[in-house]
Amino acid sequence: MKSPQRPCTSSRRTFSGLLALALLAPLAPVPASAQMVMSWEPPFTATQPKRVEHVPTAAASKPWVLCVVIPHIKDAYWLGINYGMVDEARRLRVEVRFAEAGGYSQLELQRSQIQACAADRSVDALIVGAVSRNVMTPQLRRLTARMPVIGTVNAIADEGISGKVGVDWDEMGRAAGAFLAAQAQGDGPPIPIAWFPGPRSVSEGVDRAFRQAIAGSRLVIRTTAWGDTGKAVQRNLLQQVLDEHPDLRFVAGNALMTEAAISVLRERGLQERIGVVSTYFTPAVQRGIMRGRILAAPTDAPVLQGRLSVGMAVDLLEQRPTRRHLGPVVRTVDRSNLEQIEIGDSLSPPLQMPQIHYRPQERD
Repeated sequence: MKSPQRPCTSSRRTFSGLLALALLAPLAPVPASAQMVMSWEPPFTATQPKRVEHVPTAAASKPWVLCVVIPHIKDAYWLGINYGMVDEARRLRVEVRFAEAGGYSQLELQRSQIQACAADRSVDALIVGAVSRNVMTPQLRRLTARMPVIGTVNAIADEGISGKVGVDWDEMGRAAGAFLAAQAQGDGPPIPIAWFPGPRSVSEGVDRAFRQAIAGSRLVIRTTAWGDTGKAVQRNLLQQVLDEHPDLRFVAGNALMTEAAISVLRERGLQERIGVVSTYFTPAVQRGIMRGRILAAPTDAPVLQGRLSVGMAVDLLEQRPTRRHLGPVVRTVDRSNLEQIEIGDSLSPPLQMPQIHYRPQERD
């Protein structure tokens, strides 16, 4: 059993002179402004969410300790989640610890990480980015009954959780499929595409909605390539698919595949013939859209999801009235509207590194 990684605070630089200290001391975080989000009311229902104005969480009354278990931090999407959580923990002055499973195949490892969080009496709340919808066994639900449990980003069964933050991933697949179908309007022969939904354990809704969105169009899925969202895995899947299906006109799917597609298609001289659509938004996808190498991607604002997750946990710990099922508004980004979206809700700052532990300091 592997317990969550222990505190690993980042080092502070020492500055000589009172003037330097005064000039370089970090400013107190400024509360974010209200913004529109989606709310499911009542929570955990299949009802259509509605847009509501969300007022960010007020500072905590004490330095609560939040334990966060996530699939990994090996791509820019989960780095955005990580950054959003740490940034909000800094603003609210609470502690946040991370444990990553290492990938979507690591179900038992993530369960052991949840168990370790629940057994740690210093932990006040748990946030779970699940590797599988059914990660919370009856035993784990009993262990976590003493604390708020927030499901974040990925689908998770409702039993045993106190709140949810995320979008309906069906909507992400639907948005990508609708954009692609719009590129194939009119009469003509079938248009062959390859589809890369991601790991099967969390991507079946994306797959289903994507297929519904392109139904009735000229688009025909020649092959579906499931796989973990690791760079090497997705690049290898793409190479294999291109070898087996030389007639493809589009490739669509997870961001790691689309990022790999930029260089792979260039190497093969196919970048002008095969269009690329992503099911979510990352810095590399942003650059691809800017350069015309990726056509579009919906964004579910992962940085904002990180902030909302920490804020919800704090509100529950403080016993404040709060909505218990929230998510960002999904927007499809292409070259025509790229400058109109709030990039800071979707992408972490350039050169941002993962942070596995944040503890409020006196000067924060």
